[in-house]
Amino acid sequence: MDRIVVGKELSYRIGFTGHSGHLTIEPLPPVQRDTPLNQIPDFILPPAFPKETPETIKEYIRENYLLPQLDADEFSPEKVGRQWEFDWFERAKILPDPSLPRSVVVPTWEVPFRRQRDRLDNGRWEPKSEERDVSELTVGAEDSGALPRIVGPPKDFVRGSINSRPFRPGGLDDSPSLGRVFPDGATNGEWVMEVLNGGYAQTAPPSFKQGPDLGDLKTHSFSWDVYEDQSAVTNTEEVKLSGLSVQFDDLFKKAWQEDVTEFVGDGHKSELQSEAEQLTSVQPEPLQVEAEVNKSEVAVEGLDTERAVLDEILSVEAEGSISRLVGDNDSARQNEGWAVTGGSEVIVERFHDLIPDMALMFPFELDPFQKEAIYHLEKGNSVFVAAHTSAGKTVVAEYAFALAAKHCTRAVYTAPIKTISNQKYRDFCGKFDVGLLTGDISLRPEASCLIMTTEILRSMLYRGADMIRDIEWVIFDEVHYVNDVERGVVWEEVIIMLPRHINFVLLSATVPNTIEFADWIGRTKQKPIHVTGTTKRPVPLEHCLFYSGEFYKVCENEEFLPHGFKAAKDVHKKKTASSASGGTSLRPGSSTAADKVRGQRRDSSSQAKQHKHSGPQKFGNFGAGWGTQSNVLGQNVMGLRRSEASLWLTLINKLLKKSLLPVVIFCFSKNRCDKSADKIPGTDLTSSSEKSEIRIFCDKAFSRLKGSDRNLPQIVRIQSLLHRGIGVHHAGLLPIVKEVVEMLFCRGLVKVLFSTETFAMGVNAPARTVVFDSVRKFDGKEFRQLLPGEYTQMAGRAGRRGLDKNGTVVVMCRDEIPYESDLKNVIVGTATRLASQFRLTYIMILHLLRVEELKVEDMLKRSFAEFHAQKKLPEQQQLLMRKLAQPTKSVECIKGEPAIEDYFDMYSEAERYSQQIAEAVMQSQACQQYLTPGRAVVVKSQSVQDHLLGVVVKTPSSNNRQYIVLVLTPELPSILETSSDASNRKDQKNSEFQILVPKSRRGYEDEYCSSVTSRKGSGVVNIKLPHRGNAAGMNYEVRGVDNKDFLYICVKKIKIDQVRLLEDVSAGAYSNAIQQLLGLKSEGNKYPPALDPVKDLKLKDVDLVEAYYKWNNLLQKMAQNKCHGCIKLDEHMKLARELKRHREEVNALKFEMSDEALQQMPDFQGRIDVLKEIGCIDADLVVQIKGRVACEMNSGEELICTECLFENQLDDLEPEEAVAIMSSFVFQQKETSESFLTPKLSQAKKRLYETAIRLGELQAQFKLPVDPQEYAQENLKFGLVEVVYEWAKGTPFAEICELTDVPEGVIVRTIVRLDETCREFRNAAAIMGNSALYKKMETASNMIKRDIVFAASLYITGV
Repeated sequence: MDRIVVGKELSYRIGFTGHSGHLTIEPLPPVQRDTPLNQIPDFILPPAFPKETPETIKEYIRENYLLPQLDADEFSPEKVGRQWEFDWFERAKILPDPSLPRSVVVPTWEVPFRRQRDRLDNGRWEPKSEERDVSELTVGAEDSGALPRIVGPPKDFVRGSINSRPFRPGGLDDSPSLGRVFPDGATNGEWVMEVLNGGYAQTAPPSFKQGPDLGDLKTHSFSWDVYEDQSAVTNTEEVKLSGLSVQFDDLFKKAWQEDVTEFVGDGHKSELQSEAEQLTSVQPEPLQVEAEVNKSEVAVEGLDTERAVLDEILSVEAEGSISRLVGDNDSARQNEGWAVTGGSEVIVERFHDLIPDMALMFPFELDPFQKEAIYHLEKGNSVFVAAHTSAGKTVVAEYAFALAAKHCTRAVYTAPIKTISNQKYRDFCGKFDVGLLTGDISLRPEASCLIMTTEILRSMLYRGADMIRDIEWVIFDEVHYVNDVERGVVWEEVIIMLPRHINFVLLSATVPNTIEFADWIGRTKQKPIHVTGTTKRPVPLEHCLFYSGEFYKVCENEEFLPHGFKAAKDVHKKKTASSASGGTSLRPGSSTAADKVRGQRRDSSSQAKQHKHSGPQKFGNFGAGWGTQSNVLGQNVMGLRRSEASLWLTLINKLLKKSLLPVVIFCFSKNRCDKSADKIPGTDLTSSSEKSEIRIFCDKAFSRLKGSDRNLPQIVRIQSLLHRGIGVHHAGLLPIVKEVVEMLFCRGLVKVLFSTETFAMGVNAPARTVVFDSVRKFDGKEFRQLLPGEYTQMAGRAGRRGLDKNGTVVVMCRDEIPYESDLKNVIVGTATRLASQFRLTYIMILHLLRVEELKVEDMLKRSFAEFHAQKKLPEQQQLLMRKLAQPTKSVECIKGEPAIEDYFDMYSEAERYSQQIAEAVMQSQACQQYLTPGRAVVVKSQSVQDHLLGVVVKTPSSNNRQYIVLVLTPELPSILETSSDASNRKDQKNSEFQILVPKSRRGYEDEYCSSVTSRKGSGVVNIKLPHRGNAAGMNYEVRGVDNKDFLYICVKKIKIDQVRLLEDVSAGAYSNAIQQLLGLKSEGNKYPPALDPVKDLKLKDVDLVEAYYKWNNLLQKMAQNKCHGCIKLDEHMKLARELKRHREEVNALKFEMSDEALQQMPDFQGRIDVLKEIGCIDADLVVQIKGRVACEMNSGEELICTECLFENQLDDLEPEEAVAIMSSFVFQQKETSESFLTPKLSQAKKRLYETAIRLGELQAQFKLPVDPQEYAQENLKFGLVEVVYEWAKGTPFAEICELTDVPEGVIVRTIVRLDETCREFRNAAAIMGNSALYKKMETASNMIKRDIVFAASLYITGV
């Protein structure tokens, strides 16, 4: 190499050494000559690759591309044993993805008490192994779709994504709707016929605008051979069974597609068993089977017997006691369905033997119901625990957490209130690996034990979060919250949507229908639910009335004490009698007096302005309920204030003397809690050490707030109350203030706590005593008494386990004692039953429509509301089979083809108008003037199933109040009485039947008298009604007819001789009248036209006139029917009635078993129409981009939010203005003070409100029970628009609180939820591709996330 010259003529050279080519630097002497030889390096680098030759290139290509070889990835050692499927019918083809192995070797799990001692090696258990079919192991682990589910990105592991498919809900595996639904044209051959005829092919898939272009199709010659069955039908049995061929084909097709082969007995499933399963399925197809039902029922009974025997074999346990236990459970399950009870005695006695290696040890002895629940958890069963507050239900939840940690799975704890979630996170943090997921907090989502609200879990299920795969247990706390009108539906949705592999732990207060609710869950998820619990309180309660400064015990050990109530009543009577001279006395418990006073209190409270920070003010709504004073109208405000303050002081002093502190006083108003605490300014219940501890705690807790927030009026006021041992707790407090009050109360530093009922639901903080300021509350609609369940929930906070022998519950009575029956009902009455609050929402429908295999109808059918109807389906199926198997009688018509069914339908339709016409028309004054002798009429026959043409002979008189009418009877006479001479004609006149004698044998009177006699009759009727005879070749009858028996009045009249008809009984007169009647028929009608309803009868009601015309047309059609006048009409009408009733019963059963019978099906159809109209889904029910955006809207009304986005209503607004308008979606309070908005905000408010009105009108148009004004006002509340606008602009919290009368806690809760709404709008903007809106929502979210509003929870960070 060339010499390199550096400073001072120092030269060196660089060379390569070694095979790897390392560099070497060698200095050169200055005298060395620069010759060409010196430039040659000492070592030359060998070539990195061998020189390519044509031979080597050919060899490389041959080895890698030409020679056959196995794929290293597919045929790796790890995949040994896997099999490939070959299509032997077309070509041998190796599938890209080999099939799973048919069987695998897995260890068998045995519960600890079943393990054999001889297999324990030094206390270590070695499991056995067995070969299992893979199909058995994968049952229930399928995804919701036909295609394999792709695991989403890691960022969507916890929350899921709108692009992910939900998991298949457990219990839906047998639903027929899970299969792919094909259009009718694809299954009945219509599309094939169109193509063969040269028509257009169906190339565009559903929701696609166009498909592939196949060009012009030519007509193809073809012929169709249609057979009833493939084989010739030779006997009646095969004809009846041929209807089953389609159902069997469908059954086999489904089995082939799912690649499932079932073996029974010798390896082939019998056709009879297939028939039984098809006919006894819970969701039957429209049945076409008219016979062979007896065989099916026998097959079903045989299958049930085999299953029962198999269950007995499988239920045998290794030990005798366990066998008895399982036997009890099986019998209980048969009696209660899927809810299993019983067997607790054996579990309690041998608990430690059954579970020697517990996943979590407790430092105390477990209660019986806790042992039973833990035993079932160890067996992998779901449990429902119902017990009173503070009974120890949390122990079961903790054990489920421990099992999840032991099994390396996950457990989810759901709570209805965010406060419970935060508190449980703090309680479980030291014991388990816990994470927290709420709307605004996500802490350690990778933990094995997750605590979240129920709404978060519902969102994860709908969005297909991959974390669902790892969950083994879901713990539902406060399950009785399912009764909540607004949020109860969330529990039902989650229970229905959970996959099959997840087990349940349900914790609830005692409710009457625990078994029913557990049975619904078990039937929905197709798994037994073991019900346990206790009605015994760990700390017994005693209930007292506090009246006139004394306690009167009225209930102890759940038994009402009448003598205690009587003692309080006697004192009240004495006090009332002594004060009678001072004013008018009201009767104790008088509802009139109470209602008058309550009404005045309500008026005064509504007019009084509620201020948030003030001290004692004008006291409104005091003593609501039973605490009323008889002379309240004569007292001034100062007197009321002093009386109220003295009452609280007296109560607290009594409790203090009896050592009944701490106490929780429940007031059912935020305003009342604050004012009651301010009524006792001189009360100090803490010692100096306690005051110091309270001060230090408050300083640490509030130190995280900045200076201006620490001096908020609410914080200063609450601190002054806490120093004296008095606390206030309600939704209007700041979250950090509520947490301080809760923690100090749990430490025993708060002695008296004024709280609303949310404290009983959301905080686990028992007290020594509970006081009810009133037992009446306003529930948002009306004032009402407390329900027994609400009273029990709050009273359960009395009594601290391990500290108190009993808890005390006090009911405040001011100057009125409640009725004994009312008090007894509230204290010891039956708790409210769990009831379904399930309702359809648009977001639920859209989430389910995203997945083709999940149907909204399945969700409806499995709701708690439809539980009883769905439970009866098997019985209805059997009843339907019996109905279809009944032999049907055929109508044998003597006149040819039977027409009785058409006649019966016309008769049934005419009957609907009969009552209306008879009352409104025939008995009217206008009709009466037309009912004169000689008027042609149509009257009912004696069978009332036919009608006859007749003529009025005589009108009612004083002797006879009926019309006498001559009618033509078509039936033949049964007895013919003839007379040979005129001597016995008089006897014939008085007989019931008369026949016209021949002309040669007629007398002078009959032959030569004119048709109408001129002589005046006496009015005497010489015939006995009914009078029957024959004249002019027709049978006739003279009868008495009531006004209601006239069907209609004809326009025609005839001339009759009333004297000869009724007095002389002349055969010639009857013949003449009958001939005139027969001559009235014209224009092919058997009856003359009826009177005009408008011109003649003077009817003015349009509906009545229309009914009259329909009525007359039906009578004419019935008269033209060949069944009219048939001698077998009565017999055939009865048969037709039976056939129709049978058809109606069958159709009614089919309807009850169909989806159309679901309670909310009309609402579902209306909502589908609304979604189609606004473009969220298309005509094929495929979710469009607008629908996907609506799926993101969880915090606000989804339709309004979506329309707001797609109408670009936020585009012209600044981030602070946009987030201010969005506050209307999440703000809940109805009445607020007036806000002052900028013109831009006012315009945006008006625009959004008009959108809500338009959507409300659209829903009302599709028959949904929605009032547009109420819909807009309920879903859009603009009370905090100004407050949020100023907060987003950076205004301090203390200043924005002065802009409104909304409590500080409500403001904070609204802004926190608003941040979640911003995230939803941001995700929606990403779906829409609106980058500007995406950035705007990010900016808005950052603008509101600051200071006290987003201060961290003390439960999470600690103090």
